[in-house]
Amino acid sequence: MMDELTLVQRIVVWILPVIFAITGHEVAHGWMAKQYGDKTAEQQGRLTLNPIKHIDLLGTIVIPGILLISGTGFIFGWAKPVPVDARNFKNPKKAMMMVALAGPLSNLLMALAWVLIARTGVAIQIEFISLPLIYSGVAGITINLILALINLLPIPPLDGSRVLSGLLPDYLAWQYNRLERFGFIILLVLLATNALGLILGYPMFYAQQLFFSLAGL
Repeated sequence: MMDELTLVQRIVVWILPVIFAITGHEVAHGWMAKQYGDKTAEQQGRLTLNPIKHIDLLGTIVIPGILLISGTGFIFGWAKPVPVDARNFKNPKKAMMMVALAGPLSNLLMALAWVLIARTGVAIQIEFISLPLIYSGVAGITINLILALINLLPIPPLDGSRVLSGLLPDYLAWQYNRLERFGFIILLVLLATNALGLILGYPMFYAQQLFFSLAGL
């Protein structure tokens, strides 16, 4: 469906869904941390959907831009991580697990919001109104599902690793978290070798089918 668009049209369609998916993900982390007693993100002005507060030049602009221009059909990115101080939690392991899960959960909720936008476009049936809504809905669903699935991978420092770390005994969790310095490299290798596509291919396909069907596409 997106293949029908020119490069400029693809950029216009994807820019808002990508920015809100990435920044919303980080805000969700900060919001959940606040619920468990850590107000660090709020005190630093990071509990806002204003993208300027969250933009990471490489992760929010450069990487998504390169993937979009290259036409790979696979787009992801990241924002500046919101600050979380586990010392403010009464039960740090449980709190960090919930803070981590808040990110992917927020992306699933945002994907549902884009479902409603796409479904509105389908219902309107006035081309110059419906097509932008449908295209934006497809982009919003896709980027949010990608971010949710990628972040659930147990590769430090992705959210899935925080959940797994919370389930491990303290010593094993400490050893496991030492992999964090290699996490970005591991992710790039998986992406470059298409292993990431193989890992996420089927989950992404079935998730898209479900959300697209809800949108009436």
